[in-house]
Amino acid sequence: MAATAIISCKTRFQGTTATVAVTTSPSMVERGRVLAYSICAGCHYNRQANKFIGNRLEDVPGIVGQVYSANLTHSKTNGIPSKYTDAQLKYLLKTGVAYNGRFIPYMLRPNMSEADLDAIVSFLRSDDPALAAADTTVGLTHYNIIGKSYMGMTAKPLHYLTGIKTPGENDQVALGGYLVDNLGCFHCHSKSLTSLNYLYPSQSKGFMAGGAALKGANGATVTASNITPDKETGIGAFTKEQFLKALKDGESPQRKLVAPMPKFKMLNDAEVNAIYAYIQTIPAIDHKVKLY
Repeated sequence: MAATAIISCKTRFQGTTATVAVTTSPSMVERGRVLAYSICAGCHYNRQANKFIGNRLEDVPGIVGQVYSANLTHSKTNGIPSKYTDAQLKYLLKTGVAYNGRFIPYMLRPNMSEADLDAIVSFLRSDDPALAAADTTVGLTHYNIIGKSYMGMTAKPLHYLTGIKTPGENDQVALGGYLVDNLGCFHCHSKSLTSLNYLYPSQSKGFMAGGAALKGANGATVTASNITPDKETGIGAFTKEQFLKALKDGESPQRKLVAPMPKFKMLNDAEVNAIYAYIQTIPAIDHKVKLY
């Protein structure tokens, strides 16, 4: 019991004292909608309910316990956003520190711009049907002693980086790198979910060369593919048009892409082309991956 208490203390940190609220607009809500469905939905959008009520996070190893994503609807009893101020929501996404000081490592976006953070908060406060109050919980996160020990040893909140701006479409490589970071492309397409460098994504082990073992449909194991510009084992032979079709429609030249790879239908073509342009600039890695 004492050991558990000590470990638990290590995952509690000082939250933000900021009180500034987000000033919203219809265009911000729409931008936030695109970001939420492209970033947050992978974990929080429940396809059976067609709402952001959460899911079990199957890619978290069962040896540490059971982990569920939060209900993001407007429910006063079960929804999480109602417990947060706007500043606290932004602080959570940037640093990993929740309103109650708990460290949550899954949603870290330290390099997201202030404008995009504000847009996501605007969407979460909006009247979008997928956020309508749903007084339900898909499950409660429970770490066992192994999970608590791991969290206690690895919990390290990030600093709140300020002054970050979303690159414009005229700077394709910068915008593409920004999207690869904040969409979380490198999370799955690097070596392992446990060796990611959220602050400096390109320093993650096996950056974009694939290999991470993920859970697909019906619990099947799916290995993330190599998406470096290597022509033999990566996607270096993809044309811009083929890359766009793969990202938005889930169809590559060789095969249909399978879950958990989402279809990024809400990204516009300029954003997809920017990701393509950025990928051409990263080192090509010869790494053949047995996908599934």
